[in-house]
Amino acid sequence: MTDEANPFESLQEQVDDAAAYLDVRDDVIERLKHPERVLETNLTVDMDDGSIGRFKAFRSQFNGDRGPYKGGIRYHPGVSRDEVKALSGWMVYKCATVGIPYGGGKGGIVIDPSEHSARELERVTRSFAKELRPLVGEDRDIPAPDVNTGQREMNWIKDTYETLENKTEPGVVTGKAIESGGSEGRVEATGRSTMLAAREVFDYLDRDISEATVAVQGYGNAGWVAAKLVDELGADVVAVSDSSGAVHKADGFDPVAIKDFKRETGSVSGYDDADEEFTNEDLLTMDVDLLIPAALENAIDEELARDVQADIIVEAANGPLTPDADDVLTESDVWVVPDILANAGGVTVSYFEWVQNRQRFYWDEERVNDELEAIIVDAFDRMTEAHESFGTPNLRTACYVNAIQRVVDAYMDSGNWP
Repeated sequence: MTDEANPFESLQEQVDDAAAYLDVRDDVIERLKHPERVLETNLTVDMDDGSIGRFKAFRSQFNGDRGPYKGGIRYHPGVSRDEVKALSGWMVYKCATVGIPYGGGKGGIVIDPSEHSARELERVTRSFAKELRPLVGEDRDIPAPDVNTGQREMNWIKDTYETLENKTEPGVVTGKAIESGGSEGRVEATGRSTMLAAREVFDYLDRDISEATVAVQGYGNAGWVAAKLVDELGADVVAVSDSSGAVHKADGFDPVAIKDFKRETGSVSGYDDADEEFTNEDLLTMDVDLLIPAALENAIDEELARDVQADIIVEAANGPLTPDADDVLTESDVWVVPDILANAGGVTVSYFEWVQNRQRFYWDEERVNDELEAIIVDAFDRMTEAHESFGTPNLRTACYVNAIQRVVDAYMDSGNWP
């Protein structure tokens, strides 16, 4: 692969591409391409061996025109300031795409969780929560899980915040455990919206998803849930991968069985029911009907895109395609359902969780899934309507046209505070 694209520059290019179809002043668009503020902090915590560990951490609040900042916190050694800025920007347009009343935020800590004990991770998390305390709150900024974080970390953040503020405020974070105020359906939400987006695009293209072959790159929570749900639609999941590599089975895997294997062994590699093993890049260029990138950003660059053979890509990950890759795939007539719609289930059900926390009234899983489906289907229909009416080159640009217009309308209605 070529040198990795800067994710923040990719976001800005996507905004510019969509803005060309809108009657919006250049200075207003420029405002929507930069974060309002970015916290950069160094966390120092006691390690189990008695030493002091230092960890760089970030929180970007990109835009709050439509509501409180909203976005996850990831733990990964590759976290950077530009990555966090980009992810917070994508959250702005993701929330606007599905019409939920949030802005966009994102956070991250430069850390490899696999190298630390649970006690060290708790100290790091609580240290970050203390730094975030002046910025977050259920009406200000609402963190959530992301890469390498989950219910455990959200519970720690909630407890730290509530202890320091001396009050009960379950809506300060989402993605919590059910017993701590979490929502039914939250764990599966990102994978479920990916499945719904896949189902809708196959229907839009008058194709039968039950006859589709599927490859899933990244077998974490979003990837494996998406695999399970498209399998339930009748599709054949013929290849999956994680950081260890990829496995292939021509007549399809049992997604749950391979997830159980990964849980036991730590990877999908070595799965004894596979026909063969190969690399992640090999998986991304397989001849399948549907490709689901569900790992990190920049998985497919311009060079790799030229070898992509999938007919349809549904982005479970954030920013898995570079803008140059997008151009190649558009020219190749590959249909791409963008991340800001396809993986919006996570933030949508986070919104449901926040609503339930505010009301102290909780929904059953059936209601959560029904409400999520209605929102994703409506957003998909709005995207295809924009694609057809504006004549956009691809679905991503159509999504951004709708999202940017919603953010611009909110900003213009409120006016600019000097």
